[in-house]
Amino acid sequence: MSHFNYPFAFLEDTNHKVEGSLELTEPLPCDHKSGGGFFRTGKLSINDCHPLQIVLYHNDATSKFIYLHDNGLDENLMDIIGVKSAAPFSTIPQKLPGQLCLGSDRAKLIGNAVSEIIGALPLAATFEQYKQQNLAVFPIAREGLKYQVAEAIYSNYGYYCDEVVLDAHHVFDSSVPVYNRTVELTLFKDKDLDQTQKENIAVAFLADSIASGLVMKEVVARVSERFENLKQIEVISPLATIRGLCRLAQSEVNCHIPVRVHVFETLLKALPPDFYYSAHIADASFHICPEQEEEYRAWWGKDDAGNDIADTACAGYGWSEVFYAPRKQIQMMNGQLQSRHGLTIADIVTRNLKK
Repeated sequence: MSHFNYPFAFLEDTNHKVEGSLELTEPLPCDHKSGGGFFRTGKLSINDCHPLQIVLYHNDATSKFIYLHDNGLDENLMDIIGVKSAAPFSTIPQKLPGQLCLGSDRAKLIGNAVSEIIGALPLAATFEQYKQQNLAVFPIAREGLKYQVAEAIYSNYGYYCDEVVLDAHHVFDSSVPVYNRTVELTLFKDKDLDQTQKENIAVAFLADSIASGLVMKEVVARVSERFENLKQIEVISPLATIRGLCRLAQSEVNCHIPVRVHVFETLLKALPPDFYYSAHIADASFHICPEQEEEYRAWWGKDDAGNDIADTACAGYGWSEVFYAPRKQIQMMNGQLQSRHGLTIADIVTRNLKK
């Protein structure tokens, strides 16, 4: 896979057009004590903005999260999905998409993936340059709490890092064009750190996925205000869209503090009308392992109208709900699949079981 350049343009609102390009380099091998894989560096550039640095990662855990994974189809999982069978389910592992890795199973998988990313080559220089008192982890409730970033830092480097839990989330606001939502930050648990400890923090690790980018842009701004000596910001974002990354690239913080985003496998497209649900991009050049994207798209298949379901299948759906409320995840999947394709997730699982 060679160097890839992807020009893009979209309307942020009726008066604001965003134009830029995404550059991705050739994937390079990356060793890790858990098995290793590949990483791919890149940058997202917008006119008059400092480029946003990006790293994509492929390993066994990230591929199971983004594409397909083998599952033994236990009765509890099938019950939540809504698949019924008069006979016991086959014990032969079946392929399921990452969206159906639910609850604690998903938390375990994402923890493994993040641990390999933290221990990979792109972040090695950071841990060589800074000591444990210079690092802080900022998990954004609720999803970011499940990423286990501080645990990954400890398991790879033995560092004891401060954690500052944040609660930043969307609230409805009809005055905001297109998105109809704004960001409310209701919790910033930094009172455990005294002023000297805050001044020692040079590297912030933020943890959350990025759809529209509204939340992450606000969090980056608030963290940089309260930790004035930051030298770099590392964002652990398993799922990230090009649209959301553009918003982060346009942030004032990205102009004077290096911001780098670490993403599982590939970048996503944010779907209208509200740019919250985010699906895979079919172009093989976006994927470190294009053959896994082909298998993923084949699993989702087509609807009765001949439309490719993978084009609108959100990589996250409930985002946080998939960790905390597996049944809510299935409800959200069914709502979108029925409105766009006239199918439920149980329908799609069942037809794959029959193959």
